Amino acid sequence: MFKIKVIVSGRVQGVGFRYFVIMIARELDILGRVWNNDDGTVGIYAQSSQREKLDQFISIIRGEKSGKRKLPMFAKVSYVDATPTHFEDFVDFNIKY
Repeated sequence: MFKIKVIVSGRVQGVGFRYFVIMIARELDILGRVWNNDDGTVGIYAQSSQREKLDQFISIIRGEKSGKRKLPMFAKVSYVDATPTHFEDFVDFNIKY
């Protein structure tokens, strides 16, 4: 199982970005959580048995190779930091409260 922690910077809070992340994760069969950080960034835990799916997930979140998938209208991603990490396995993909 491949697991990453992602921090997304830019205009990513209050614009539907977390719901966009959920939609893409579920489409790609990625499990994990997404949340808003106090510093204005969005955090994501993502896991998949296929590294290629995580790479595709990150590309879409960056706004690259999205094809029909577009970032929310008012979202603007300026930086994405993805690092391998360890966490308990998830069984779905949702917002962390």
